[in-house]
Amino acid sequence: MTTDSRTPQGSPGPHGSRPPRALSFDAAAGQYAANRPSYPPSVLDAVRDVAGLPLAGARTADVGAGTGIATALLRERGADVLAVEPGAGMAAQLRRALPDVRLVRGDGNALPLADGSRDLVTYAQSWHWTDPARSVPEALRVLRPGGALALWRNTNADDVPWIAAQGDRVLRHCGADAVTGGHSMGAGRPADDAEAARLLGVAGLDWTRRQLPWRRTVTVDTHLANLGSHSVFLVQDPERRRRFMAEERAHLADVFPGGEVEEAYVVDLLVVRRP
Repeated sequence: MTTDSRTPQGSPGPHGSRPPRALSFDAAAGQYAANRPSYPPSVLDAVRDVAGLPLAGARTADVGAGTGIATALLRERGADVLAVEPGAGMAAQLRRALPDVRLVRGDGNALPLADGSRDLVTYAQSWHWTDPARSVPEALRVLRPGGALALWRNTNADDVPWIAAQGDRVLRHCGADAVTGGHSMGAGRPADDAEAARLLGVAGLDWTRRQLPWRRTVTVDTHLANLGSHSVFLVQDPERRRRFMAEERAHLADVFPGGEVEEAYVVDLLVVRRP
């Protein structure tokens, strides 16, 4: 197998430029794995259809794989998937959950993969931690001609009143830290497709965008643990975070007196074809 032409499997990879918020996930990897939402089947259906390649047998690199949420879905579709993850805590969680999945330590700005070695490169909830000026050329380098780069993330369906109200409370509590820098898929959905392509660094390439709604029902505890697993909370003073979560629990009790929360998401998906 050819997975790593630059960094030996299991080595630490390039961590020096990782921002503190990216590093914060390592200490909360278990919380992340237990409470973060997955993705609906329509996401991988759309990746397959837009990319024009079968997932079964596709040589895939799942970059910023985290605890392996998307990695597991790709493997279930039969992809020959390699996980790429820079964080020690997240990588350890992935290894526990998916011990038979190949894992290398590295990030999207300098992929530890050979030229033309992948049919598909995926980023699930992780593209906004890269520098597109570096990560786009890196993805194109490791993709074979005709291969595809797929970027996706869960976004909150802010046309749902309680979700919009919660978002306002988070913004007031966290301030500017509630969004992630300018190009990011973590900074809310861009206004239109052209702006999405520009902000994500893929303007001028062959790209297609899909927005896929879905929902899940979870307990209030799971919802709050999911919320608290986001980096804006992980880097906060614990007492300040605890007070916000207690207040948020009271708000949710008014909306969901039965103790179960219906979370509504829109998966924002961008697929880029390598010429």
